[in-house]
Amino acid sequence: MAKVLMINPVIREEDVPKHIPYGISELAAIAVEKGHLVQIYDENAWRKGPEVMAQVCVADEWDVIAIGGLTTAYNSIKNTVKIARRVAPKAFIIAGGGFLTSMPKDIMTWLPEIDLGVIGEAYVTWPEVLAMIDNNNFDFSKTLGVCHRTKEGKIVINGVRPNIHDLDTLPYPAWDLLPLEIYFKNSQLLYSEASFASKRRIDVGASLGCGMVCKFCFHLGITGDMVVEKDENGNNDVRFTYGRNIRYHTPEYVIKMVKALVERYQVDFISFIDENLMTMDVASSRTWLRELCELWIKEGLQPHSRRDGTPDEKNTGGVFWSGTSHASLANKEILDLMYKAGCSHLVYGIESFDPTILKNLGKGVNQKHNIQAVQTCMESKIIPIPNIIIGFPLETFQSVRTTIEWLIKLGIHCKPHFATPYPGSEWYYTYRDSILQQYSGDLEAFIKELGDASSISAVISHKFSPVQLLGLQQIVMSRNMRLLDLTEKHWGGADALISPLVQAKESFNIVKKKVQAPIEEAPVSVQG
Repeated sequence: MAKVLMINPVIREEDVPKHIPYGISELAAIAVEKGHLVQIYDENAWRKGPEVMAQVCVADEWDVIAIGGLTTAYNSIKNTVKIARRVAPKAFIIAGGGFLTSMPKDIMTWLPEIDLGVIGEAYVTWPEVLAMIDNNNFDFSKTLGVCHRTKEGKIVINGVRPNIHDLDTLPYPAWDLLPLEIYFKNSQLLYSEASFASKRRIDVGASLGCGMVCKFCFHLGITGDMVVEKDENGNNDVRFTYGRNIRYHTPEYVIKMVKALVERYQVDFISFIDENLMTMDVASSRTWLRELCELWIKEGLQPHSRRDGTPDEKNTGGVFWSGTSHASLANKEILDLMYKAGCSHLVYGIESFDPTILKNLGKGVNQKHNIQAVQTCMESKIIPIPNIIIGFPLETFQSVRTTIEWLIKLGIHCKPHFATPYPGSEWYYTYRDSILQQYSGDLEAFIKELGDASSISAVISHKFSPVQLLGLQQIVMSRNMRLLDLTEKHWGGADALISPLVQAKESFNIVKKKVQAPIEEAPVSVQG
């Protein structure tokens, strides 16, 4: 059987490691089930640098070295595959995940060290590829869901691998191959009393997909959104559509997984990393979340503070949890039940409170939804964590002003992210030419700069420049209307500022004349 080294790249270098590599550990478990010898080197957790990475790559005679992640991990992935090729030239290097699926031909061109790319969902493709390698078969011309190189060096994308139907057929992630204690050490999240008090928090994925068609978001082949079709040169390439194939584990599967985590690792907090829990609830005709909450309570996972009606900071047992929500889909009834079952906080993609901005996001929400969502969540005693973004294509001073007004009214304090055209999103294709112009035609330079949207990469705002957006970020964070008004007047060269400037200049000239005038001698008066 194949000896496989799987590498999790560094994610968010500016922060400590907080989230386990869920997808990689799932694929590791699948490979182990097939009899392969698998190790995971979690560089995001260890962060030991290139020297140790090189040692890991030669620690055994690996048949396969595999790496994957989001586009934001590109720099780490690039450095890793170069090290792997240099020190382990015989290993077959495989890459997958969002960074490659979003732009396979570009990635394979920039990183010639990659022998094979897995695009889209890898649950079936991954073990099939390993079986072929194990049989010394490297002809991937008919393998679905891969991007491979021909003998002549041409990059070829094969047809799409269909998504699996039943997520419950998947094994639990290979937790035993991860340095969990590093992640447990960083369990605390400053979102709620329960999350801040957590000592052993871990991530769980209960579903795949989201029914929304937000222009700033990407799904990258895991929700039935990806197709492979001919480009202008007659070669296969990926394209992402509004296709949606929403799937979720049964509540029974999730509860059994959580109970296993409690038994093996004594976890006290579960972070659901689903794209949107509320879209799962709607897809199940409003039964999935209810059944999950009821089972959570029935199986003894309910935090004691929620059971006994005592403060969360005095909780003595059970498992709290958190997840993601949607402003137009959450209702008081389900939120109340979620709170009772142990939900601590929910991340809401509020984005903006401006009607025009919201109408053009493709998210299916309006200003009223966003306002009510925050209030209803608070009434249910679940802490809402709103995500705010500025720098949208149609962003104006008025849209920023509207957002600040509602941040103040609702008591929300936040540092906004910047609207970012991630590869695979609708905005990426809409503004690709502009992105290339901003990076002097070097698309890889743009990819290297992509982070978690807390800093500026390519600007897609029609009105504001990078320096203006940086200033607006600070203004929104401080909720300072006075500075926003002054900035708008100055930005537009408004006449309202001319008069004060003229007055200031005249005053300066008067003072200057007085200072430069000859000093006349005056009688000296000595007192005392």
